[in-house]
Amino acid sequence: MSTDTTASVSTHILDTSAGRPAGGVRVRLAARGGRTAHWQQLGGSATDADGRCKDLPALPQGTTHVRLDFAVEAYFEKKQAEAQQDAPANRDSGAAQVFFPEVAITFAVTPGEHYHVPLLLNPFGYSVYRGS
Repeated sequence: MSTDTTASVSTHILDTSAGRPAGGVRVRLAARGGRTAHWQQLGGSATDADGRCKDLPALPQGTTHVRLDFAVEAYFEKKQAEAQQDAPANRDSGAAQVFFPEVAITFAVTPGEHYHVPLLLNPFGYSVYRGS
């Protein structure tokens, strides 16, 4: 929850290749107070079955920049393995078909504001925006 001196962040992931939320994706949160300050790792969470990360750590007072790191490679590897179980005749070499194994999103924040940053994801691309 944000106060007058801190911002707050939430996120969710939609797998656009499946048209479904992406559950089980690890998300790490880091913050810094100024362009040249060092990043402070705050912790992380994982997306739930609805693709939402509801328990990200609070931002410290004075935060001006936030970074969300999404570990998406394991999600796509699991999804590929499940698809191969359902249709073994379509197996390929076993190599993961993901171009971006990690997605790092950095954005500026203003104290007192809430920032919802959805990630639209597929194995070969992604898009983000400031949601509501």
